[in-house]
Amino acid sequence: MEENMTAAAPVSSGKGSFKPRLITSICYVIVWAGLTALKWTVPGGWGSLGFDVLFCAVSVIGSVEYLRATGGVSFPQKAFTIAFGAIVVPLYVGVELSMQKGFLAIACAFTVYVMFLMAASVFDPQRSTVKGTVSCIFCMLYCGVLSAILSSVNHLGRNSMAAVLMLFMVPVFTDTGAFIFGSLFKKFIPLKLSPKLSPNKTVIGAVGGIVGGILGGLVSYALIYYFGGVNDNIVLTRFNDIYLVFSSNAIHPIVTFILVGLATSVLAQVGDLFESAIKRECNIKDMGKLLPGHGGVLDRFDSMLYCSVVVLLSFGTIII
Repeated sequence: MEENMTAAAPVSSGKGSFKPRLITSICYVIVWAGLTALKWTVPGGWGSLGFDVLFCAVSVIGSVEYLRATGGVSFPQKAFTIAFGAIVVPLYVGVELSMQKGFLAIACAFTVYVMFLMAASVFDPQRSTVKGTVSCIFCMLYCGVLSAILSSVNHLGRNSMAAVLMLFMVPVFTDTGAFIFGSLFKKFIPLKLSPKLSPNKTVIGAVGGIVGGILGGLVSYALIYYFGGVNDNIVLTRFNDIYLVFSSNAIHPIVTFILVGLATSVLAQVGDLFESAIKRECNIKDMGKLLPGHGGVLDRFDSMLYCSVVVLLSFGTIII
């Protein structure tokens, strides 16, 4: 967020150049808009598969970036972990769409891969260490399982369009709000948020991020409202598919979006700080160089991975 232009570690990268960062951001918005239009307009749930492809790429590339950054992992361990990252999203989607047991399939696959990792550490102890095994297990959870949760948000029986909008809108608005507040007010309120992890992050910037997250929730609701059509507490699309269903009339939907935006914004900033902690521990600035001006895939999607949990809980359980 606020640290985007400042090194968290001594290794340099291309984030200082505004032009490649702008071009990458534009491409990101175009891809997001295209996938959103595909999900919104293609009937039968087939349009949602575009986002699944994106989340699968995040899982695989994120796993590669994480393992390359942390090191100390043998080839068998690395192969098992990347393989899990490659299958976890398609496995969830396939089983969920056919049997509604996607998370059970993930749990089984996760158990099998952990057993493979443990076997590697037993039969190849000189290269496949216990430390490497623990690192791979965390990579599976961080990159693989959280990416599958992104897909679970994408395939919610109800509210999935609104939930996906929140997934993308809130981190972007949080990032923007933190940058604006930090740039304007840090000279007046210079209190650092986490000086050891991210010297450029300030408390006032974090407040701006929360304000931005709330605004992102409002924008998400406005998009659903504008392109849908409101009937009491149910928002319908022009194709008469229900995209918002609320279990209670006590709270207006817009209040719910504000609260979810606030909670999601906080978690997005936690995810960003945790990514900074990983990079500082590994003595690097960026997790990768795939996205010019932004770093790697995890540098771009770290906040969204964390947000997936609160968005799934909110739109999959609390609101319905």
